[in-house]
Amino acid sequence: MAVVLILLVFLLTTLVLGSFGIEDFGKALTFPGRVTGAVLLVVSLSTLLGAAAVLDHWFWNSFAYSGVVALIGAVAALLTNAMFLVETWKNGDSPFYPTVLGVLTAGSAWAVFAVWRTSVVIPAPKRVAAALIVSSVIAIANFGYQNLYQPSHRGARPLIKLTVGTPVLSKDRKAFALPVDIRLENHNDVGFYVLGTEIHAMGEQVLLSAKDRLRQQWRADAEQWTKFGETNPLSRREIHQPGELVEAQPWMQYGGWIEANDTFATRVVVQMPIDTPYNQVAFYATASFARKDRLGLELLKFDGYSWGGGKVPRWKQKDVDFLIYRARVHENNAIDDRTRAPRYVTVYWNFGTHGANVAAVVARRGEEDTPSDTTGRYGLVDAVTGPIERTLWDVKSQR
Repeated sequence: MAVVLILLVFLLTTLVLGSFGIEDFGKALTFPGRVTGAVLLVVSLSTLLGAAAVLDHWFWNSFAYSGVVALIGAVAALLTNAMFLVETWKNGDSPFYPTVLGVLTAGSAWAVFAVWRTSVVIPAPKRVAAALIVSSVIAIANFGYQNLYQPSHRGARPLIKLTVGTPVLSKDRKAFALPVDIRLENHNDVGFYVLGTEIHAMGEQVLLSAKDRLRQQWRADAEQWTKFGETNPLSRREIHQPGELVEAQPWMQYGGWIEANDTFATRVVVQMPIDTPYNQVAFYATASFARKDRLGLELLKFDGYSWGGGKVPRWKQKDVDFLIYRARVHENNAIDDRTRAPRYVTVYWNFGTHGANVAAVVARRGEEDTPSDTTGRYGLVDAVTGPIERTLWDVKSQR
């Protein structure tokens, strides 16, 4: 009966760890993930050999060290099952895998005891102990790096640079165009998915006071920051009115990517009538990214809009409309991808009178108002630039 139970533990451990190992070794998004896959394959091989050694040790004794092989397989199964029990218990959503790994961990512990009771003779015990300790330390270090250090390692972020070109008048001199060069630079050693991008131009009226402005007027300027999110200066003579949206548009394909140490450049053109009431224009650009080593992204598709039946998140402002894009995401390793419920990235392209921006969350479907830890686990970051301001006095003087 003991042999049957030990064999059952060994074979089930081989099946579970081997399936995880094959998938991680071939598809994990990080080098530590591939190493984890290789370690799992080695452990599953050791438990398979351990199952054969158990039969020989109990019945035939044709191999002098079959007991030692069986004991090593049992110890490897115990350590690995215990580590993955912790992982699935901490990050998993389904009770299935924690239950299976809990049973296998208890069974592996019992198998170690059962094999040890047969008075296994260990040749060169110090060497065997050293080999087990070294291999265990390597496995634990890799496990800790992937599951503890790496998720907390933040800071990688692409940069957006804007350059406003020389305005060009139309032939009838009733309109002009402002070319804006956008440059996205990724100086990091990791690539990023581009979840959403936007650039928008804000028309501004900046008047000059004939005399120095009073302190109370400065306070009124400061109050505008909280109302409209603008960062106009407190000025002795300038009077800044709230900016108004002139134009907004995306500037890079949604669901595309930028590789490590790569650059992307494009140009947009903003056209305005020469008799525009604004005497200054400010440009802002935003992009939302996800690290390619933290998640796998399926095709990002359009999923609705706020005025046509799209699900409205609680944080939506009353005077802001938005387009919705959504895609399924996959974890960066096979264990989490199998044990966690499906997550989706939802991208909101927001726009209104007072500007535009892009926001992205990762959550289960229907839980977008309470997203997961998107910054740490999935590596979602935003890059923002602006305001890049340009006076229009020289253009308007050519009327």
